[in-house]
Amino acid sequence: MGREGRRGGDQSGPSMTESADKSLGYPVAVVIASWFGSGFAPTAPGTAGSLAALPMIWVLFYSNSPWLVVAVTMFLFVAGIWAAGVVGQSWGKVDHGSIVIDEVVGMVLAVSLPFYLLGQWVDMLAVACLSFITFRCFDIVKPWPVSLIDRRVKNPVGVMLDDIVAGLYAGALTTVLLLAGIIISL
Repeated sequence: MGREGRRGGDQSGPSMTESADKSLGYPVAVVIASWFGSGFAPTAPGTAGSLAALPMIWVLFYSNSPWLVVAVTMFLFVAGIWAAGVVGQSWGKVDHGSIVIDEVVGMVLAVSLPFYLLGQWVDMLAVACLSFITFRCFDIVKPWPVSLIDRRVKNPVGVMLDDIVAGLYAGALTTVLLLAGIIISL
């Protein structure tokens, strides 16, 4: 089950001002980990983080530069590991529900596969909507090996890695569904 189903208790999460760590990097880590505060949504923070990723994804893909998408995705992966480590330690839980940078990277991957594999054949809005739905399903249901990573890799890399695999699954399924729609419409 995804973090949204496991949170229980206080749904608000920590505020951006709560901190046991007074370093200058902490506020930056909070902004990255919570994806500009979207992870502080009182319900369904993973869904909120996934939705909050869409404007950046839209800009990335309309830049028409696959290398920029790769570079930003790699940067967000590394920054996400760092930010999840800093805030997870401060908040006392390595995979705290308010940490949603992993959903952001997963969404980029979920959109990238169909966008670059099917390109001119599909509408970006259709890709974004279907990728969002499939990614949230894979992130919440956590099929193997997503569930294995989620259970066994209890560190910042694991926080990021399970959503990367869920994003790749979502991208592959979205590609197949869109391709089936294209073939049927011919």
